[in-house]
Amino acid sequence: HPLHIQTLKCRTWLAREVLLEVESPNVGIMTMYPILSLFLTSVLAQGAYAFVAPQSPHCYSPRPLRRTKSLSKLQLHDASDGYEYDLAVVGAGIVGVQAAIVAAQEHKDRNIILIDAPKASGVLYNDATGEDLSIGAPTGLFSKALRDTSKRIKVRTLRGMGLREDSVWNEILSSCLDLASSNAQDVFRQLDMVGVTYLEGYAQFPDTGETDHLTVTREDGSEQTILAEKILLATGSRPFHPSNIPFDDRRVFDSDSINGLKFLPKSIAITGSGIIAVEYAKIFRNLGADVTLIIRDQVPRNALMKIGLDKDVAAVLVAALIRSGIKIQKGAQVKSFSVPKVEDEGVGIRPPIKLELEAKGGGALPKGAIEELRCDVYLAAVGREPNTRGLNLPESIQIDEYGGILVSTDMQTTAPNVYAAGDIVGRPFLASTGMLQAQAVSNTIFSSNDTPFVECEVGDKACVSDGLSQVGSSFDPASLASNPFAFPTGVWTSPEVSSYGVTKEQAESLELGEEIGEAIGLYVECLRGRVFSPNGLLKLVFVKPAGRILGVHICGDDACELIHYGMELVKGRRTIEDLRSSLYSAVTYHELYKIAAEAAMDEQGARKRRAAAGKAVAARNRQVKDDEL
Repeated sequence: HPLHIQTLKCRTWLAREVLLEVESPNVGIMTMYPILSLFLTSVLAQGAYAFVAPQSPHCYSPRPLRRTKSLSKLQLHDASDGYEYDLAVVGAGIVGVQAAIVAAQEHKDRNIILIDAPKASGVLYNDATGEDLSIGAPTGLFSKALRDTSKRIKVRTLRGMGLREDSVWNEILSSCLDLASSNAQDVFRQLDMVGVTYLEGYAQFPDTGETDHLTVTREDGSEQTILAEKILLATGSRPFHPSNIPFDDRRVFDSDSINGLKFLPKSIAITGSGIIAVEYAKIFRNLGADVTLIIRDQVPRNALMKIGLDKDVAAVLVAALIRSGIKIQKGAQVKSFSVPKVEDEGVGIRPPIKLELEAKGGGALPKGAIEELRCDVYLAAVGREPNTRGLNLPESIQIDEYGGILVSTDMQTTAPNVYAAGDIVGRPFLASTGMLQAQAVSNTIFSSNDTPFVECEVGDKACVSDGLSQVGSSFDPASLASNPFAFPTGVWTSPEVSSYGVTKEQAESLELGEEIGEAIGLYVECLRGRVFSPNGLLKLVFVKPAGRILGVHICGDDACELIHYGMELVKGRRTIEDLRSSLYSAVTYHELYKIAAEAAMDEQGARKRRAAAGKAVAARNRQVKDDEL
C-alpha cells in the first residue's frame, strides 16, 4: 500500500537521524541506549514521527493545529496490523466528538483520529481566528444561544437609547459567538486530554471503492491518506431545500445558513410548522421583529400534533405564539419570490422581499386572506436530510431513498468495517439519540460486552426493551422516530415544550384493556408558576384504576428540564398515588407533578380550580399587554 511505503520511509529516516546523533563524540552510547531503545521502539512500531520530525520529506503531521499524543500513549498501540488508526471518525459534530472521546476514554490502548471539516458545518466558523465554533455542538447550538441572548438583551430598550441597528445586532451576535467559542474551546480541551488526534479537512472514500482508508483534502488543496481499521461516519444532516425556493444565504435562508445573518431584521417570514420553525419564530419575535409563520395546515394546533405534541400542550403553545404577536398564515404556501438584488441595496436601504402566497397544494386563497407578504428575511425550516453528499460512498455502503445510510442492529453499514451514527442514518435527527448511538458504536467496535437494556415484562405494550438508542436488537430509524418511549422530546421555544411517553390517544391505540385517564396541573396553581410564569401546564397520562403513568407532557418555563423526572416516572412504572405521597421542595416547578396527581384523584374539583385559575391568568395577561402598550 502506498501509505505503508511512505510510513516506512519516514521511520527509516528517523532511525538514521537518531543514529547520527548517537555517533556524535559528545554523546556516550551507554548514556543514550535507554532513551534510544525507547524511542526506536516507538518509531518502528507506532509511527511516532508525527510529533518529532515535521521537517522530514517523508513525514507529515496529521494534527498541525493540536499537539499529538504522548509517547507513552503511542507505545500502547499495536500497529502490527498495518493500520495507522483503530478508529477514524468522520464529522466533528456532537455525535462524532462523543464517539471519539468515549472510544479514547474507555479504550486507552486504541489510536483514534477525528476528521473535521469546519466550513462544511455552515457558518459557525470564525474566519478571523480560524476557529471551528461548531465542533462538538448540536446543529441547533446557534439557535439556543440566540434564544438565551434574546432573553437577556432587550432590543426595544437599546433602540430606545438611540443605538444603531448594526450596533444592536453586533452585540447580539457577539454574545452568541462567545457562547459557541466557549463550547469549542472546551471540546478541544477534552480531545487533547484523552489523546484524540484531530485533523481538519474534507474526508471521502477513494474512487477505488476501498473502505479501510480515506482521502482528506486540506484547505490548501493538499491531500492526505488516512488508513483505519474501523471508520465511523457521523457527518450529520443538512436542511432540505425545496427546488422553488431561491436560497442565497443573504436574504433567503435555511435553518443552518440563518446563522450567518448579517443584520437585525425588522420583519421575517418563516415557512414550516415543526420544532425548528416554531423556535425561530419566537426567537425573532423576542428580538423585536414582526414574525409571520406560514403553515400548510388550516389548524395550527393540528400541525403541532402531527409532530407528536399533546393536543392541550399544542394549544397552549399556539396561544403563546399568538399572544406574543406572531402572525400565522394558515393553509398557505409561498407561490413565488421576488428577492431584491445586491445592487438595489444601499447603506441603511434594504428593499423588502415580496412573497406571493397561494392555498395549500396550489390555487387561490380564501376570500379576504393575505395574498402577498413583504419581509426583510425569509427562512425555510421544512425538514432535514442525511448529509452523505461529498463522502464518495462506495457501492458497498448502501443508502435509503432519503440518502440515509442503511445500518444493522449494531449501527454497522453494509461495509463490515464502516459504521454510522446520528443524523446520517435518518430520523429523529436529535443530538441525544445520536450521542447514545455513538456510544453504542464504540462499545460494539472495541468491546464484546452487550449494552445492558431494561427488560420488559411479557405482554407489556407500554415498555420498550432496547432503551433510548434502540441499538442492540431492533434498530430501525423509522420506528425509533415514531416511538414515544424511545427518547424525550424538547422544543426550545418560549415557553418551552417537552414530552415523554404517550398521549391519551396513543395510549388508547395500544389496546391495554384498561381505561386511560389524564390529569392537568396548571403553572398558576403552583407558587413558583403563580409568581414568575403563570402560563403553562403539565399533563399526566395514566392507566385507570391502577394509576400507572404512561406519559408526561409539559408546556412552560423549564419544561425541557422537568421532563427528565417525568421520564423516570414512566420508565419506573410509577403511579399517581406515588406522586401524591411524595414531598417536593417548595417554590419549585416540580410541585406541578403532585398538583396533577391530585387532580387525577378529584377530576371535578380540579376542573373548577383550573377554571378559576385560568380566569386569573387571562386577566393578568391582559394587564401585561395594556402596560406594554
